[in-house]
Amino acid sequence: MISYKPFYDTLFKKGITEYNLIYKQGISANTLYRMKQGKAITTKTLDELCEILDCTVSEIIEYSKSN
Repeated sequence: MISYKPFYDTLFKKGITEYNLIYKQGISANTLYRMKQGKAITTKTLDELCEILDCTVSEIIEYSKSN
């Protein structure tokens, strides 16, 4: 199962808000909603988030085996 928990940790560490991502960086509010729901996002979006946050993929998503 893919988790976006590292994404929210990274946002907190870098002092970036969801408001900033939506209104200043152009990330769609729907994308952030999908992430909160644990739904899939595109690799293009993942690439954009890495660029904006200056981070690696592992700082946005993590994989854990489901039981």
